[in-house]
Amino acid sequence: MVGAFLLLATSLPAAETGPRTKEKQAALTPERVLEKLKAGNERFAQNQRRDRNHLHDVDFTAKGQYPIAAIVGCMDSRAPLALIFDQGVGDLFAIGIAGNVVNRDIIGSLEYACKVAGAKVVLVLGHTECGAVKGAIDHVELGSLTGLLEKIDPAIDEVPDSIQPRTSKNYAFVDAVAAANVHRMVAQVREDSGILARMEKGGSIKIVGGLYDVATGRVTFID
Repeated sequence: MVGAFLLLATSLPAAETGPRTKEKQAALTPERVLEKLKAGNERFAQNQRRDRNHLHDVDFTAKGQYPIAAIVGCMDSRAPLALIFDQGVGDLFAIGIAGNVVNRDIIGSLEYACKVAGAKVVLVLGHTECGAVKGAIDHVELGSLTGLLEKIDPAIDEVPDSIQPRTSKNYAFVDAVAAANVHRMVAQVREDSGILARMEKGGSIKIVGGLYDVATGRVTFID
């Protein structure tokens, strides 16, 4: 279904787009950035992506970048982070890792994105039909992947027992675990980074979660 969006794209005027400048980035509040992400996702889901001159944007951003948000998303190929928010070159820091799990290296990257590079929103983005979540539910063991999937295990335990059967073949259960995992990872960002927690408390950034539906192209935000 998402492929159909891309093939039949209807574009908005190029004049409405363009790389971020330092001044444009500084003028944005975290709340306004969230509005832009939500509006971009709505454009994507409605097949109304904005037209962009990517080579121009590559040239424009060659000497500097001023992204508005940093996203920790799953590496799933069906959830390309810039595309699903209708953003272009230089707009987002995008971190992809199976199961959108958070570790110290990712925390450090987020601290750079916000404290140094000026991003206003940290978004942890899970998605439906997540293979990493299914692997955690099934207790898959495969080299270094084993330890990564174990980071999702606590989210499995947080899903109410009323959701049955608790298997990877129950899509409702899989998506409930994915949502719980997003909540946990958002909390972990705040817990593991005093820098980001203080920035959020001071109002200079927001840390939020979201769940992307691979069947509809829409993101549900979790504040």
